[in-house]
Amino acid sequence: MAAGEEQSREYLRRHRLPELLHRLGALLLFHRPERPREFLIQVLERVKAGRRAEGEYPFLMDEANVDAMFSLLDVLGQGYIRPAQYREALKTLGLSTEDLELEDVTITLDIFKEGMKKKMLESWSV
Repeated sequence: MAAGEEQSREYLRRHRLPELLHRLGALLLFHRPERPREFLIQVLERVKAGRRAEGEYPFLMDEANVDAMFSLLDVLGQGYIRPAQYREALKTLGLSTEDLELEDVTITLDIFKEGMKKKMLESWSV
């Protein structure tokens, strides 16, 4: 691999630009705004405000969406899902699963919601 290519990859990795672009793309596809450029500017302004603790970060999913996702995973209505299901849900949303330690944990709706919120916040906080 050429030195310039390696430097470019390191730059992208260091600034987590692929994750940012993925998140922005997902928001665009979810909301489908009439004016995508203005929408992206507003999203990035919300991210800046969130970093300064002056507002909320933009989220792809609201609480009702998270509830619905949990219900889809809990097909038997047991009130919990397996850690592997939780991990896959995070991956599906493009959220990090690197630091998860869930081996013998039962994931209830409350744990699922809290974890999703935490991971969504982490995704913007870089």
